[in-house]
Amino acid sequence: MKEFDMIKRYFAEQIVQRKDVLLGIGDDCAIVKPDERQNLAITTDTLVAGVHFPVETAPRAIGHKVIAVSLSDLAAMGAEPNWLSLAITLPNADEAWLTEFCAGVFELCEYFNVQLIGGDTTQGPLSVTVTAQGTTPLGKHISRSGAKSGDWVYLTGEVGDAGLALQHLKGKLKVEDVFVEQIMSKLNYPKPRVLAGQALREYASAAIDISDGVIADLTHICKASNVGANIVLDSLPLSKVMLSTLEQTDAAKLALSSGDDYELLFTVSEDNKVGMETALNNLGVPIRCIGQINPNEAITTTMDSKPIALEINGYEHFSHAQS
Repeated sequence: MKEFDMIKRYFAEQIVQRKDVLLGIGDDCAIVKPDERQNLAITTDTLVAGVHFPVETAPRAIGHKVIAVSLSDLAAMGAEPNWLSLAITLPNADEAWLTEFCAGVFELCEYFNVQLIGGDTTQGPLSVTVTAQGTTPLGKHISRSGAKSGDWVYLTGEVGDAGLALQHLKGKLKVEDVFVEQIMSKLNYPKPRVLAGQALREYASAAIDISDGVIADLTHICKASNVGANIVLDSLPLSKVMLSTLEQTDAAKLALSSGDDYELLFTVSEDNKVGMETALNNLGVPIRCIGQINPNEAITTTMDSKPIALEINGYEHFSHAQS
């Protein structure tokens, strides 16, 4: 199958046809018409086989994840997702693979009313790049730089299961067979907190999505806001799988250091705390307060009300020399 036949067959036909897309797939550029009362939020993510997902990952899961990762970035900014472009590099034009990959892509696009408006296809080692664009009302976006001393630190959902799945796949620890499907779903089919992000723009002082690990991503907020944080390990939202597989300290360490959760970590002032909790409860989004922002520009951790030192580093590209 040739490139343009592939584009027409697998990517050009889709259910979502937004009125604000004037020109979509088929021209040198897409043309969209955003509302003049809104700001644009734009994010780009690349996922590479063997780096961001195991090479044996099912194509439907890859399609889902590449979209979820970008929508999660928009959610962290409080944005509503609208459009995306997709550049994919494939070893060959495998029709069965493409069918499943596109099913994963368009399932999320249809759910969140996002239209694929362009991209590129090339031949080579498997990698996928998505640029997603969304909108926020003027002056209503969330950033990493608004956290203040005294703000409370929250997480949506549970963290650590995706990291647990990776450790299981690598043979570094054994998860009971009855739990494997559950944690693999967390790794391969993350659920971006799009609606939660839009609700949080009314309450959160800062936010980020958990892609590289709780500590690594919290550090981004702290550096951008010139603050620190006190984290209570006992309060981390850990699944029953995590706690049945690992001792609490080891479970907390894995949850803090592993990425791929795509939950939201955010800060909220005391004045906005009740309103935020009510709003997210009405959406059915589970949240947990895990600590508080301090003015010291350092992150501390406690367990059982006692300080505990943990050597934790999140994932970072180019942190290890390549031979």
